[in-house]
Amino acid sequence: MGKFVISPTSNDQYHFNLKADNGQVILSSERYNSKASCLNGIESVRTNAPDDDRYDRKTSSNGKPFFNLKAANGQIIGTSELYESTAGRDNGIESVKRNAPTALVEE
Repeated sequence: MGKFVISPTSNDQYHFNLKADNGQVILSSERYNSKASCLNGIESVRTNAPDDDRYDRKTSSNGKPFFNLKAANGQIIGTSELYESTAGRDNGIESVKRNAPTALVEE
């Protein structure tokens, strides 16, 4: 089972990483001004993760595939790592779909 790991950042902000059950980070959030906002971001990931239309499949400037998970309003709520192949990126999306809805929250 995956887990969301909340971490404080500089300037009293927070962010989270969604980790697969093997411990690998599969999605990272933006920075939030409060822990409550960070928890709302996690709930948005849980809600939107199962919907394939919420994934924006992209290619970085150096040619590596990645994806953004977007909320219904189009706001990016999580970004993946850079992958070596589109197949790796697509596996990452499937991992988010599988892990996010039931992932525990760890601080």
